[in-house]
Amino acid sequence: MTVRIGIDLGGTKTEIIALDAHGAELLRRRATTPADDYAATLALIARLVQETEAAVGCAASIGIGTPGAPSPSTGRMRNSNSRCLNGKLFKPDIERVLGREVQLANDANCFALSEAVDGAGRGAPVVFGVILGTGVGGGIIVNGQVLTGPNAAAGEWGHNPLPWAEDRERPGPPCYCGKHGCIETFLSGPGLARDHEKYTDLRFDAAEITQRAADDDGAARASLERYEHRLARALASIINVIDPDVIVLGGGMSNTARLYDNVPRQWGRWAFTDIVRTRLARNVHGDSSGVRGAAWL
Repeated sequence: MTVRIGIDLGGTKTEIIALDAHGAELLRRRATTPADDYAATLALIARLVQETEAAVGCAASIGIGTPGAPSPSTGRMRNSNSRCLNGKLFKPDIERVLGREVQLANDANCFALSEAVDGAGRGAPVVFGVILGTGVGGGIIVNGQVLTGPNAAAGEWGHNPLPWAEDRERPGPPCYCGKHGCIETFLSGPGLARDHEKYTDLRFDAAEITQRAADDDGAARASLERYEHRLARALASIINVIDPDVIVLGGGMSNTARLYDNVPRQWGRWAFTDIVRTRLARNVHGDSSGVRGAAWL
């Protein structure tokens, strides 16, 4: 029997899944990720793999989705919000612990791969997977393969500047990367909350703003309209560069139903084409996309 194991290594929880050759779920478990303890994190992964293989009755291929990614120059992890991973040679370390090769990708690439293989982008040659959550990330899948790039930076659109910025958007909010006006500072959930507070002096999280807009709160509606306008511009720049067949949204903001009508209605103003055939889709697998994508690695 062919079995694929996927592991979604998060800052607070680690999830493991086993899929058969057709993508059917055989087993899924969650465990608390050890806080700031690298050795314990490696041990947890080893234990979960051992228990999962014992349960399914065979050895499996292993893919791991991580926050952050290895540096192409040093192989050491970087940009991980699980801080104990940063600076560590995670891939060789976990391969040594498990005694076999593993496939590794960041969580955004795993999300995109899951949705391209058997989700909202199934069958499409080029899929751009978008994370609109606490941060903004992305992954590019071409013919079922993750596009990583020589700098391991493919899909990192959240740290491009917001395109076609208006005067009121310059220089833009500061970003943790050290720059101002990154797409992430506008299109993340906290970015929407910050923008709403700027115009109203009221502090709500993104989910509350979305609900208030649905309840006909004029200020919340205006905040979502600004958000949609910015998302349309940002995704038009992606269309102009990689021209994907499907763009799949994930993260908390992907639950905002109005985006799927209002954003495609606008993005043609900035796309360098007379007609946009790209489809904007909501994810199929939700919070499971990351761990499923890790298995498909």
